[in-house]
Amino acid sequence: MNKREMVADLLSKRRESLARINALVDGAKAEKRGLRATESAEFDRLEADIRTLDERVEELDTQLRADDAAADMAKRYAPKNTPKNGNTRMSVNEPGPYRPDGEHSWFGDMYAARSGDYSAADRLRRSSETRGVTTGSGSGGAFIPPKYLVDQWIQLARPGRPTADLLAPMPMPTGTNQVSIPKIATGSSVASQATELTAISQTDITSSSVVAPVVTLAGQQVVSVQELEMSPGAIDQVIMSDLAAQYGQVLDSQVLNGAGTSNTLKGLLNQSGITSLTWTAATPAVTGANGLWGNLANLISQIHAARFAPPTAIIMAPRRWAWIAAATDSQFRPLVNPEASGVNVYGANGAVASEGYVGKIMGVPVYTDASMPTNLGAGTNQDAIVVLRASDVMLWEGVAGGTEPRIEAFEQPFAGSLGVLFRVYSFAAMASRFPQSIGLITGTGLVAPSF
Repeated sequence: MNKREMVADLLSKRRESLARINALVDGAKAEKRGLRATESAEFDRLEADIRTLDERVEELDTQLRADDAAADMAKRYAPKNTPKNGNTRMSVNEPGPYRPDGEHSWFGDMYAARSGDYSAADRLRRSSETRGVTTGSGSGGAFIPPKYLVDQWIQLARPGRPTADLLAPMPMPTGTNQVSIPKIATGSSVASQATELTAISQTDITSSSVVAPVVTLAGQQVVSVQELEMSPGAIDQVIMSDLAAQYGQVLDSQVLNGAGTSNTLKGLLNQSGITSLTWTAATPAVTGANGLWGNLANLISQIHAARFAPPTAIIMAPRRWAWIAAATDSQFRPLVNPEASGVNVYGANGAVASEGYVGKIMGVPVYTDASMPTNLGAGTNQDAIVVLRASDVMLWEGVAGGTEPRIEAFEQPFAGSLGVLFRVYSFAAMASRFPQSIGLITGTGLVAPSF
């Protein structure tokens, strides 16, 4: 069964469920009564089925639009004299034409295809079929890059995106410059009934919404035709690594500390309604009467009380974790021990990493992020610590209903100097369902640490 047949089958099932719902409602109206308990349960089940069917139909429609766009691109670039009995389509299990150690350059083929090289166009088409292309018409060809190139968007040798990768990932919706999330503002009420047959508590739900503006992150690189045509193939990895590293760093920095102005995300440190705590200390210490330990416990407790669910991550600058790991008790025993061994353990080392997961404090995983600002406060020498329930914060990222950036090639702007422009861009939006599940510690207790 192909995708169009699947859509037709799903729509048929939806009509059947809707017809049954109408029959239940009409039967109750005819008898001038409400739905019985069994009918109400069936109504709820059918309604849930319809929502599931609608989501699947929307997903398949998005894939069909992408398939149609890919077919259009393949038709425009396909060889003119392909034998009728030839089969140039590649199965999903067949190795793609682009590999890290392969002889063909993906960027080079993008340029060559624009110049009429049918072999290059065919390799791009076969690669797109195995990856699921999303492309649009225009002066440049847009393809989903090979898997090994996309992987470099997270496997970077520069400051990466550990905080961005902690958040709930969402595909970027199409046709909008902002994402709006419905939210219950005030809920129902329940109370003891005063006496039999007296009115019971009723409070109507009111709703609001959380709006997340969509921002654009983009970068470009101009490459000479000589480099594309004479390169042994490594130019793909050089360009993608460089653009990807900067993209990841900028996105993660905005996720943490974006101001929400001038087409930037509003980061965790600047969200409204979060649980904030100012730690003031002339001589900061990890433990003690006014140490970091007590302030962290206070903040975690406030999140428990406000969100009624536990935090899942503590995010701090690498220097802050190093300072914590260097702390000792009065007997010079380290407070943070490998695998939680030792006595009076404050925290546990979980990994030796420049960024990402490094251990736990109070059972909450700790992540270091080099994009955490270290120039905060009046003295411009303070960092911050974020404690949050990461699944409550949603990050939309991608292009055209997907979760991947768009890569395009343009020859015309630099044709006179034998250059080709490669462009990478992606849209992003960010919003918190429950701002109270984001906790923030700032203040003089977080000045540059002394070791």
